Amino acid sequence: MKDKRSAEKTYYPIFVELSGKKCVVVGGGTVAERKVRTLLEHGARVVVVSPRLSRGLSNLKKRGLVEHLRRGFRKGDCRGSLLVFAATDSRKVNSAVAEEASCASGLVNVVDTPEFCSFIVPSIVKRGALSVAISTSGKSPALSKAIRKLLEGELSQEMGALVSTLGEMRQRLREKIPEAQAKRKKKLTRAAERVLARSRARKAQGGRKKCR
Repeated sequence: MKDKRSAEKTYYPIFVELSGKKCVVVGGGTVAERKVRTLLEHGARVVVVSPRLSRGLSNLKKRGLVEHLRRGFRKGDCRGSLLVFAATDSRKVNSAVAEEASCASGLVNVVDTPEFCSFIVPSIVKRGALSVAISTSGKSPALSKAIRKLLEGELSQEMGALVSTLGEMRQRLREKIPEAQAKRKKKLTRAAERVLARSRARKAQGGRKKCR
């Protein structure tokens, strides 16, 4: 008998630059709208395929932020896309989208159907340039959401500014000591540790003040 564990999907964690890249969302409801808005936030060129659109998607269309194909999904709609999202209430349509995207060498995400997915979307905590992704490989989205809420309480908004400061420091060190990579890494690691220690100390101090 085949080991069940060998059949389980594993996912490679990656952050993808989407500026100007074609991404297709099949579906026009509120779930599709959430996918579209996130893609637009990251600079993607979004094509929505659906006979009908939610009010929010209609507004995005009127503003010229998305291209809309006002019809059902057809073969060829995934051509040239980097990412494809299937967000309809029809398993048959979602399955067809997944098959088409796979044949077109695209990456596909079918909402709430991990067996059709070649990629999944993690829960995200974002603080400026800092992004923390949480995934359970599609097994428990509820747990991912709970962990995200926990981290949102742990990571203050100042972390975004700290990341920018460390990024500027890294650039200065690269210009000052361009050949000494190990030395730069050591200095930057120490700086990051000091920054985190100060952040934790301020948070602890704030917590003590609230308890008084």
